[in-house]
Order: sequence, then C-alpha cells, then structure tokens
Amino acid sequence: MSQTTAKPPSPRLQRILGVPSAAAVTVGLIIGSGIFRVPSSVAASVEGVGAIGLLWVAGGLLALFGSLAVAELAGLYPETGGVYVFLREAYGRLPAFLYGWTRLLLLVPASIGAIALILAAYLNAFLPVDRIGERWVAAAVIVLLTALNYRSLLWSALLENTLTTVKLLALAALAVSVFAFGNGSDGALASAPEFAPASWAGFGLALVTAMWTYSGWSSVAAMAGEVRDPGRNVPRALIGGVAVVLIIYLATNAAYLYVLTVDEMAGSSLVAADAAARVFGGKGASMVAGLVVISTFGALQAALMFNPRIFYAMAKDGLLFAPLGNAHRAYLTPHLATLLTAFLGIGYVLIRSFEQLAQAFILGVWPFHILTVWAVFRLRRLRPDAKRPYRTWGYPIVPAVFLLASIAMVLTALFEKPGLTLFGFGLILAGVPVYVIARRQALRPTSGSTE
Repeated sequence: MSQTTAKPPSPRLQRILGVPSAAAVTVGLIIGSGIFRVPSSVAASVEGVGAIGLLWVAGGLLALFGSLAVAELAGLYPETGGVYVFLREAYGRLPAFLYGWTRLLLLVPASIGAIALILAAYLNAFLPVDRIGERWVAAAVIVLLTALNYRSLLWSALLENTLTTVKLLALAALAVSVFAFGNGSDGALASAPEFAPASWAGFGLALVTAMWTYSGWSSVAAMAGEVRDPGRNVPRALIGGVAVVLIIYLATNAAYLYVLTVDEMAGSSLVAADAAARVFGGKGASMVAGLVVISTFGALQAALMFNPRIFYAMAKDGLLFAPLGNAHRAYLTPHLATLLTAFLGIGYVLIRSFEQLAQAFILGVWPFHILTVWAVFRLRRLRPDAKRPYRTWGYPIVPAVFLLASIAMVLTALFEKPGLTLFGFGLILAGVPVYVIARRQALRPTSGSTE
C-alpha cells in the first residue's frame, strides 16, 4: 500500500497590526512629496488666496468622504486586497482584475517611482549626484526598503510608525514656526481673500493635481487581513488618518500663504523651501530638504507595505501568477509580491519623470475610486442583511457628493487633457482581452485529466 506525504499547509498572513500602525500607513502614504511641490501648481491655476484654501478643503473633504465609504466596505470585507476585494464582491472578477491590471502596469510603478525620484532629488542637497545618479539613488532606496518588507511586517510597521510621527511633528513645527517668526505683512493672507478662481475649469484641473497629495486615502484597506479586529480598527485608521492629513495640509498651506504672495507661490518649484528660507534664511531650505527626505522615505515605505497585498490577493483568486499568493514560511510576508512591486517601481524610476508619473497615477486610479464608492450603494441593495460593523456616516449624501465631485473632476480632465486621460482609459480597457485569455487558460483542463 503506497503512502503519500501530505503537503504542509501554505502559511498565511498574520493579524498583528493595531490602529496606530494602520493609521500610520494611511498618513505615511498620503503625506509624501506632494505637499512640498503641488501647492505652487494649485496657486498658478486658481490664483485667489480664498480659492486656494477652498480647493485644499475640497480635496481634503473628497478624500475624507471617500474614506468614510471605504471604511464601510473594509468592515464588510476585512480581507487582504482592499479595493480589489470590494470591486470583486460588488461587480465581479473582471472589474477587480482591471483594477489589479492597472495597478500592475501603471499605478504601483508610477506612485513608487514618483516618490522615490522626489526623495532622491532632495537627498541631493546632502549627497550631491547628477541626474542619472539620482535615479540610481532612488532605485537603491527601493531595494533597501524592499529587503525590510520582505523580512518582517513588524519591523516595517515600526519603521513606518516612527517616520510618520516624525513627519507629522516636523510639518506641524514648520507651520507653527512660520507663523511665530515670519513676517506676514507682505504675504497673501495680508489682503482680503478672493474665493472665485480664475476659471472653474482651471479649478477642476487643479483639483486633479491636488488629489495627488491626498492619494493613498484608501490604502490601509489592502492590509485588512493583517489588522487585529479589522471590522472596527480599519475604519478607525482610515477616517482618523485622513482627518489628520486634512488638518496638517490646511495648516501647511496657510503657513506658505502667510509669508509668500500667490504669485510667489505660483512661480516656486520648491514652495516649502522658499517659505522656510523667507523666515530662516539659507538654513530654512536645508531644513525643508531634510523634512522632504523623511516624508518621502515614509511614503515609499508605506507604498511597499500595502501594494504587494493587492497582488497577493489577486494571485489567491487565480488572476496573477500563483506563487505571488504565497506567504514566506518563516517571515509570513507576501515576499514574492513584494519583490514584484519593487521590480516595477525600479523599472519606472529609470525611464520616467516625476510629472509624467504623477499625472498618470491620478487619472488611472480615479475611475476605480468612483466604482468603489458606488459599491456602497450596490452592496446595500444586493446584501442588505450582511454584517456591517461600520456604516458610512451621512449616507447617502456623503458618498453621493463624492461621486458627483469625482465624475466632474474626471470630465474636466477629459476636456482639458484629453490625450493623457484617454491614454489612462485605454490602458484600463486593454486589460479586458488579457482577462479573457487568462480565464480561458485557467478553465482549460490539463492533459490527461479525467472526469
């Protein structure tokens, strides 16, 4: 009688993260490079100081309203994968695959690449290298953090908690010190605010740019499979994290406008450094450079924590290479998915610029944000009796406002930048034939199989 050796069960990811660590991932990923660079683009587009404040409030509320909706979905499906899982449960495997496909080819490499390039550019203030050298520095940082995330989720979470705490304290200190020691008599806040933008079309396009600084508000949902009591803790981390970011962003922009005019902000490519230099002189620019390095390092670390979990979930569903759905037997991390994420980020770092990556990211991800929030309505109708530890505050008004604003923003981008927007939509739709082929291959019986 022949004996067969039972295959040991595949190791699974462990629920070891609490609310502070989950919130740190949310804050750490949202606050990266954008708040140090994007305010100048916003000022150039909307001009009036009141309109600038209105735009940042609108962007923060849009992210907050989206997080309120995602929090309900995260409580309903507390699994690894986040938005991918929500789309799969609400619409089926094809939309979920298209989200994963877009992340694989565009969103993950664009976000990681853009953050790494900004980090390397500001690190240049301390370790001077040429443009080519900056790209290699960016790639080296990705490799370093990948090794950490490959080895231990606990170590990665500890680093992220530390970096997030430092960046929040540093940003708060920057804003407070500018108001305390700066001269606001010549700044934009010294005059009466103008709330009407130069054009509402420009306001909508500037909102697209500003949303780069808020991107990542749904990120921690992808790690729900590793959060303790996820039905309660993931919504807390989502909502609390986005609320903290909104407060910090408003305070930071107010500090910029306290010492700079709108025209000075619009003409500055390093607005945070210019504002600090106005108060502290040459040392101010160095202080901001160090702050940006810390901030982008934390954002890159958060991106390398949550993105592999999406590929892990797709592989578990048979929509990516099966080995990507394995956890390391000793480290209990999605090690192969982590390596794939790093490979994609390094590839884009070496061939793309920051501006190309940032614009491509926002226009690629937002259609899926719209579908995700609409899933709250759809799943309440399809599964009214399902257990929901958290229900969206302000339903149905809050998610409806998010949907209307998001659709208007995408339509504005379509009219103002049709080529870039249509490229993003085309890339998403290119995944349809890939999905059909993948499904046919998965359903094809193997040779020699019997019924």
